[in-house]
Amino acid sequence: MNGEHDPHRRAIRSYVLRGGRMTDAQARALQLLWPRFGVDAAHEPLELARLFGRRAPCTLEIGFGNGDNLLALAANHPEQDFIGVEVHAPGVGHLLHGAATQGVGNLRVIQQDAMDVLRERIAPASLQAILVLFPDPWHKKRHHKRRLVGAEFAPLAVSRLVVGGTLQLATDWTPYAESMLAVLSATPGLRNQAFDGGYVPRNAGRTRTRFEARGERLGHAVHDLCFERINPSGG
Repeated sequence: MNGEHDPHRRAIRSYVLRGGRMTDAQARALQLLWPRFGVDAAHEPLELARLFGRRAPCTLEIGFGNGDNLLALAANHPEQDFIGVEVHAPGVGHLLHGAATQGVGNLRVIQQDAMDVLRERIAPASLQAILVLFPDPWHKKRHHKRRLVGAEFAPLAVSRLVVGGTLQLATDWTPYAESMLAVLSATPGLRNQAFDGGYVPRNAGRTRTRFEARGERLGHAVHDLCFERINPSGG
């Protein structure tokens, strides 16, 4: 049986749900704006053209935090569509409030585990880009199995990208950056966009989030990675 669909396999989540404080504005946004921007959990692939009412390049951001980067991308690129995946309700509420305030219409939000979304909701070869910015590094060695970017994630992410699409990542934890680089460099169908096979310069279009700012205050080096999906046949 394919382990991807084995109902008896114990899923290892890359997150732990926290009971973070939600503001009144975030709570109202979740209640009132979810029907407008939210995508309810389900088990069949999304029809992106139906979801957005048009055909356009689509970017998926996994673990968007409070959504500042994703909101800026959607506002600055109205010709493209964007989907955000986040499990923590305060961040979802924050993004929904911002999207409504700025009148952004090319954005949808899924409050669900990212691996489940990639497996069940995103059709193969349907995304122009996947963003994974400052995921939880799970510092302790015994927790490394919880890291999102690993041997299970990489080929699944590749399969959801169109040829020429990109997988863009960033972290301020050097050991995790090294692990990401090793995993993705060994994944068929991906080509590192760094000329030296290492890290790429910081993407100027990425909003500096609080996670990045915190890492910089702590003196952590920020590492950016960008891999392109290539045609396996070389054509």
